[in-house]
Amino acid sequence: MLVAVCLATVLPFWWMLSTSLKSANVVFDLSPLPTAPTFENYVQMWRAIPMASMLVNTFLNAGLLMVGQVIVATMAAYAFARWRFRGDNLLLVLFVGTWLVPFQVTMLPNYVLLSRLGWLDTLAALVVPHLGSAFAVIMLRQFMKSFPLELVEAARLDGAGSWAILWRMMVPNLRAPLATLAILSFISTWNEYFWPLLVTSRPDRTVVQVGLQMFLSSDGEQWGPLMAAATVATVPVLLVYVLFQRQVVEAFVRSGLR
Repeated sequence: MLVAVCLATVLPFWWMLSTSLKSANVVFDLSPLPTAPTFENYVQMWRAIPMASMLVNTFLNAGLLMVGQVIVATMAAYAFARWRFRGDNLLLVLFVGTWLVPFQVTMLPNYVLLSRLGWLDTLAALVVPHLGSAFAVIMLRQFMKSFPLELVEAARLDGAGSWAILWRMMVPNLRAPLATLAILSFISTWNEYFWPLLVTSRPDRTVVQVGLQMFLSSDGEQWGPLMAAATVATVPVLLVYVLFQRQVVEAFVRSGLR
């Protein structure tokens, strides 16, 4: 059963790679292997869209958002987990409630704000609106609440402030959840399509997922170059999985057991 599920999972990727190596006249051939492999689609794809700049933009977007979400969520989670102030529970409920609000509700206000700031077609438009992640804060807060309170009190008696306790004591002991959050943030940002499509209009300022859509138009679908572009867009994520296989699996397991 596992072998069958594995084959069903791998089949779309294999079909994508096989189609990207087929010439235009045999692109609809049902053969699982290209009879005469060619890199014509990759050359055409590279000429049709600025793939290099799109990959760079996607790397910057995913990398900066990953780092930003981890830093912001770490500080916010510490405040919710260890600080007591008037209305802290109410603020936590309101903050968690933002996670339940559909993206379509906040989409237009965010777009109008970015437009007035003059940030459209910039990297800031892709990164800044998503720095505060309710999921990330809630996830790290649960781990910080389970951190031994005795160690925190001992550090305070030694003269350590909140900043030192957070970065010198808690963060080194939260490597697993921080790695989990970083991996989930990178993968979800890399696969993001709608928000970059909304806030970017220039091909050299957008991300690779939007570039894939450029091969689908009313004039006809260019399946060969599209599959070539999809293959190139998939390679970085596959490399992340190959290099950090155990961490990636643990990331999804931890996110499911939160």
